[in-house]
Amino acid sequence: MTAIEQTEAARPRGTRLPRRARRNQLLGAAQEVFVAQGYHSAAMDDIAERAGVSKPVLYQHFPGKLELYLALLDQHCEALLQAVRTALASTTDNKLRVEATMDAYFAYVEDEGGAFRLVFESDLTNEPAVRERVDRVSLQCAEAISDVIAEDTDLSKDESMLLAVGLGGVSQVVARYWLSSESPIPRDKAVALLTSLAWRGIAGFPLHPTDGQPPADGR
Repeated sequence: MTAIEQTEAARPRGTRLPRRARRNQLLGAAQEVFVAQGYHSAAMDDIAERAGVSKPVLYQHFPGKLELYLALLDQHCEALLQAVRTALASTTDNKLRVEATMDAYFAYVEDEGGAFRLVFESDLTNEPAVRERVDRVSLQCAEAISDVIAEDTDLSKDESMLLAVGLGGVSQVVARYWLSSESPIPRDKAVALLTSLAWRGIAGFPLHPTDGQPPADGR
C-alpha cells in the first residue's frame, strides 16, 4: 500500500490509529500537499486538514514542517535506492541489467504519488539537510551500478564510478522528461530506446576474460 493509499484508508477525522499507522497516514497527506504545492507554499494546517487530524496531532509526530519533509525524503530516497539495487540483482545478463535499471527510474518517476518530485525537483535544495539526502541517494545508486561495472570489466573503481554516474543521471533525466512531456511513447518502448543508446556505449568495454560470458551482444 502506498503512502497515498494509506492516507485515503486512514483519513476519517477522530479515528484512533496505532502510532505507526498514524505516522504513515500523516506522511501520505504531507506527500500530497508537498507535491501539489511545493515546500514553501505548503502549510502544516493544510497537511493536518488533508489527513483529517488536528494540528496538535500532527505536531505529536513531527515537530515541524522541515522534519516532516525530511522524513518523507528519507522514505522516498530509500525506495529509489532499493529499486535500483533490485534491478541490478534481477539478472546476470548485463544488457538486461541495464534495461532493468533504466526501467527502475522510469517506474519511480511514473508512480502516481509524484514522490520523485521531492527527490529530483525539490524547491528546498538550498537547505543543507535536503541537499545532503539528494546527493547521497544519487551517489548510492551510482555506487551500486559502479560495483557491477567494476566486477564485470577491467575498468578501475574510479572509471566504473564515472560511467555509473552517467548511466544514473541519464536514466533519471530522460525519465523525467518522458513524464513531463507527456510523451506518446509507451514506457516499455522509451526504456528500450534508452537501453539501446546506453548499451551501445557500455558494451564497448570488454568483460573480464575469465567471466565465461559471450563477448558480443550476450555480454
